Amino acid sequence: MTAVIFGAVVLLTAAFAFLNGFRDVSTSVALAVRTRALTPTVAVLLAALFNLIGALLSASVVVAISHTWIHLPAGTSGLSILLAGVGSACAWGLLMWWRGIPASSTHALVGGLGGAGLASLAVGGMGVGGVDRSLLFQVVLPLLLSPVVAYVGAYLAVFPATWAARYAQPNVINQRFRRSQAIAAGAVAFGHGLQDGQRVGAVLLLALAAAGYADGDTIPLWVALLSAIMMAAGTLFGGWRISYTLGYRITRIDPLRGSVSQTFSAIMLLVGAIALQWPLSTTHTVTASALGAGENQHFAVTNRKLVLEILGLWVLTPVAAAAVAFVFALALSPLNGV
Repeated sequence: MTAVIFGAVVLLTAAFAFLNGFRDVSTSVALAVRTRALTPTVAVLLAALFNLIGALLSASVVVAISHTWIHLPAGTSGLSILLAGVGSACAWGLLMWWRGIPASSTHALVGGLGGAGLASLAVGGMGVGGVDRSLLFQVVLPLLLSPVVAYVGAYLAVFPATWAARYAQPNVINQRFRRSQAIAAGAVAFGHGLQDGQRVGAVLLLALAAAGYADGDTIPLWVALLSAIMMAAGTLFGGWRISYTLGYRITRIDPLRGSVSQTFSAIMLLVGAIALQWPLSTTHTVTASALGAGENQHFAVTNRKLVLEILGLWVLTPVAAAAVAFVFALALSPLNGV
């Protein structure tokens, strides 16, 4: 039974990685397509390539990330928690994609694992074995504060950009910032691969440790390859529902502000992944940066009703994912003999 559930966790985690790339391709390149810095085809290929590279390189910090999450009980109980948590994250991600809402896969995954752990504890007394004390500072606070930092930082970064371009002709400004935005879009896709590749790898390491197939301190090659390939495949087949929301419905973005937004997003994602090892949500970071850069204009350009709806769903994401995972874990409880 342990081997069967472990196989199910691997398959579902691969599906989660695919859906992550499928949904977040628009997050990486939506603004570049909106401002015509990249064509849709080139944007998708660029995002897939840099997602693949970033996810492969993320293996270097997967062990550290997995140790700041949760300590699962061994055997089918721990694997069932992972199965319910990842399944809940997949279901919520599909719902948000269908509605065209840029919601965080990371928030859904964290909420799903928490809800599944509570259900397992309530039913059989074998829930989450423990939580690392650094969880609050290494996971929760970065996820909560990153949208605020992204919004404020992008808003302020518009000032020096517009000052530097104050004497240039509009067509020259647009041309230059489209070029820089194309580079920034690739950097965002690379940062997305680094960030979200860590989450996929961490779940697989937790599954290996729970099943007794590895100690959780070494990364098998297949874990890195599976994470990278599935995310890149999802990117290539990605839909554009969320792209339309981010590029056209939330706020008005010109090449200057698009370049500022994506450059600031890329810096946050890369610093968070490499220097600080913080799991930042690419979706929240890019969306908040776009709002901050777009808001810094002389006239109102933001769809405030839609922004409030998105913020509400951001708050709801971990709660809803936890509730769904709680139900999934209860349904899986017979597998644990309780």
